[in-house]
Amino acid sequence: MTVIHHLRVHRSDEHLAREGQLAWHIAEVAADEVAVEPDVVDMIINRVIDNASVAAASLTRAPVSAARQQALDHAVSVSGSGSTIFGCALERRTSPEWAAWANGVAVRELDYHDTFLAADYSHPGDNIPPILAVAQHVGSDGAALVRGLATGYEIQIDLVRAICLHKHKIDHVAHLGPSAAAGIGTLLGLDVETIYQAVGQALHTTTATRQSRKGEISTWKAHAPAFAGKLAVEAVDRAMRGETSPSPIYEGEDGVVAWMLDGPDASYDVPLPAAGEAKRGILDSYTKEHSAEYQAQAWIDLARKLHNEASFDPADVDAIVLHTSHHTHYVIGSGANDPQKYDPTASRETLDHSIPYIFAVALQDGGWHHVDSYLPSRAAREDTVALWNKITTAEDAEWTRRYHSDDPNEKAFGGRVEIRLTDGTVIEDEIAVADAHPLGARPFAREDYIRKFRILAEPVLEADEIERFLDLAQRLPELTPEEVQQLTIVAKPGVLAGAPAPKGLF
Repeated sequence: MTVIHHLRVHRSDEHLAREGQLAWHIAEVAADEVAVEPDVVDMIINRVIDNASVAAASLTRAPVSAARQQALDHAVSVSGSGSTIFGCALERRTSPEWAAWANGVAVRELDYHDTFLAADYSHPGDNIPPILAVAQHVGSDGAALVRGLATGYEIQIDLVRAICLHKHKIDHVAHLGPSAAAGIGTLLGLDVETIYQAVGQALHTTTATRQSRKGEISTWKAHAPAFAGKLAVEAVDRAMRGETSPSPIYEGEDGVVAWMLDGPDASYDVPLPAAGEAKRGILDSYTKEHSAEYQAQAWIDLARKLHNEASFDPADVDAIVLHTSHHTHYVIGSGANDPQKYDPTASRETLDHSIPYIFAVALQDGGWHHVDSYLPSRAAREDTVALWNKITTAEDAEWTRRYHSDDPNEKAFGGRVEIRLTDGTVIEDEIAVADAHPLGARPFAREDYIRKFRILAEPVLEADEIERFLDLAQRLPELTPEEVQQLTIVAKPGVLAGAPAPKGLF
């Protein structure tokens, strides 16, 4: 039975015992040794494969190369075996916090892995790099890794269900720091007190503004969750050494809720698993078929459908309006009032957060490609720019309601498109969820995750390496500590040598 934790601000003269704090309750969930159920194990395997897919596709991109070089410039910590780095040889290890950093950037760079949307946004697969890095360093087996990942997903998803960060322009990685710390606590079998301190430190150090996802979006967008994962590893290390954290971190008079979120009169109801209740949060998340912001997934599928039914010459189109949710309109739509969302010279990160651009290209091409759809030459194409500038978004109250619905059968991330042609014809269609969504036209299953991995990995991994990784991933709960230390992908000879290798301070 799910327990609802009522979260509110407490004045300094109101004593709030640790046992009444959200961070303590998170730690209790993390320390609960409840078994991971088979369908959850299967989904964890899917997401480990999914993360490796998108990491493979990003190995030679500049932000990933920079983060990898930073990790390679740090030696293995003296107290463990070290952790692997995506793309590098199995024996090439680094300290776990730097592996969390490098692998987190590789996973996040293409905005192509799993998502959960509710009161706030999240990519819960961001929990995998830091938890896996620690597992490799300390010699955990596959069963312990599965338990840790189940916790990381559960805590992040539960926080996202209840607490909105973006309304106050706080980046969504503020929910990732605590979840990754909790997941590492589960992995290591730490006690409630230690996990509590780690969760508090991880939250305190991972609150940042959303400017990283606004205007001209920089390469930091991929680094932000990796930074949170790195800090979570460090927070656990400090807590294990007996160091304490700001308390109460959420509820304090000068805490996160009072000064960064809804203020001193705020309250939230956070759902958490009861003692002995299985951690099943991962099953409410969903991955991406397309390399674009999740709220664009359904729109790409709808544009693909419309492309197959008619052609849309910009000269024949008067206007296209996407009637959608508040979040979609204001975050990736024209409601953001970001001129960069209509700029043909904008960065890939910016185009990834422009639904007018994404819908225009998908409508013209009948699909979406993680590289070709973002090429500067593609964005600058004259007919694309003409069509792009005729596309706007509008908030629709019903689609906003469905976006926030607690009923998974009606929760939706799409909307209704209205295409007005110059001859007066109006074409309308709608889509609620992406085709790959559990309730979509073609829900992703294991074979889809494997196909996605093969497609993205084949250019950069040898055939034998693809099979080696898939074999390990699909045996995840039975892996020995030695096999967990090999749970990574090794690039073909020459792939990394041809990538940028920037030098910095380290």
